[in-house]
Amino acid sequence: MLNRPVRVLVAKVGLDGHDRGAKVIATALRDAGMEVIYTGLRQTPEMVVNAALQEDVDAIGISILSGAHMTVFPKIMALMKEKQLNDVLLTGGGIIPEDDMQQLNEAGVGRLFAPGTPTTEIAEYIRTWVAEHREF
Repeated sequence: MLNRPVRVLVAKVGLDGHDRGAKVIATALRDAGMEVIYTGLRQTPEMVVNAALQEDVDAIGISILSGAHMTVFPKIMALMKEKQLNDVLLTGGGIIPEDDMQQLNEAGVGRLFAPGTPTTEIAEYIRTWVAEHREF
């Protein structure tokens, strides 16, 4: 059980300039009682992982609409492993085909959410994962 709010970093990686969904999720997570760090547009995987490390987050949420998900998520996972962020959830959402979601889940990425998923479902998933995997 956490004795503080869940901390989530929400990021947009690459040249994808569509951030409305990321901002909606960031606001919804904040409304659900989480501390949210939004990195803004055009982040690199290295920038995301470094920010997650500096901010001591429980979860990283990547919003991706560009089609680069099969490159971005594995790169972030590799950097997280390198920086020993083994108990930090990597999740996200956007335009990601179901088969790709399954492959990414099998590779260790957390649940991925399609457009239209209720924000309460996303918040509950993050809260539950953190309670089960983070030690305090």
